[in-house]
Amino acid sequence: MKRFFGWLFIIVALTLLVGPYLVPIDPLEGVVPPESLADKDSRFIEVDGLSVHYKEAGSSAPQFLLLHGFGASTFTWREVMDDFAGHGRTVAYDRTAFGLTERPVEWQGDNPYAVTAQVRQGFDLMTALGMETAVLVGNSAGGRTALSLALARPERVRALVLVSPAVGFGSGGILRWFKPLLETPQMDRLGPWFVRRIATSGNDTIRMAWYDPSLMTPDVVEGYRQPLKAQDWDRALWEFTRAPRDELTAHGVKGPIEERLAELKGIPVLVITGDDDRIVPVDRSKAVADGIPGSQYVELPNCGHVPQEECPQPFFAAVEAFLKSSEIILPPPEPAVAETPAEPAPAAG
Repeated sequence: MKRFFGWLFIIVALTLLVGPYLVPIDPLEGVVPPESLADKDSRFIEVDGLSVHYKEAGSSAPQFLLLHGFGASTFTWREVMDDFAGHGRTVAYDRTAFGLTERPVEWQGDNPYAVTAQVRQGFDLMTALGMETAVLVGNSAGGRTALSLALARPERVRALVLVSPAVGFGSGGILRWFKPLLETPQMDRLGPWFVRRIATSGNDTIRMAWYDPSLMTPDVVEGYRQPLKAQDWDRALWEFTRAPRDELTAHGVKGPIEERLAELKGIPVLVITGDDDRIVPVDRSKAVADGIPGSQYVELPNCGHVPQEECPQPFFAAVEAFLKSSEIILPPPEPAVAETPAEPAPAAG
């Protein structure tokens, strides 16, 4: 019996060690350089040695920097881009691994997919575009990145709008336990294969983000899937998945965002979510708001994880009210009332 289990252990071990190298992984077909997928209003700028895709509208202060979530791109801001631009210069960009921003598969030095690199990229993009300060608007994982930016350089963040922010509160333990497995050569080979299967298996994950999936027209689905035509999207998404997730505070100390929310007490903050968010539960968004002194919290009825897409009008109305209450934007001055000239006194008879 001992010999049987000994041989069984050897067979299982060999299968785990060698099996991944026996799985055929075909090269991606039909992929093209990201620039060839650009829209008419797309722009590209080199930041930290990478070509970053962004869109810009509006002018003057205040300035807004829009950060999308996992698996999304600048496309997620299409319904509210002009609304923000009506109040100031607005820039939406594709974070590394997403959209049409360059996807490095080899690099020297810091991992470009790590949180620290994402934070540096955000600030370096702001600097390259002449944005000394900005209101950061982040959805889901983009909200978490916005929080990291604010903790690292609070003096450059005028306000935060956190849209269904992906902040865990105790959910990171499993990932930390699982992370060493992601670093093995076997998973390095299989990772992009798994990513392809998940990303191309259907639209169920996208539909989960919406309260009313019937609003997801074929054009919306295509907008989300367009970046899957870019070269190396599978490898980049895999590298992002297993990249270091350590966040930095303003003093360069690593630590979980969940434990440092109170440090943001000097920054105006709005946390806004749909009341039927099935990606980031509503209680997590509420916990973020509760952890930041003086923050505002809004739940939009009959809305899901991407209220800027599904409920753009009530979403921006709430954002606009927050910006006015925080004096980020000011109401237009009252029109001057012309004085009515006095009637001339009647001449003496």
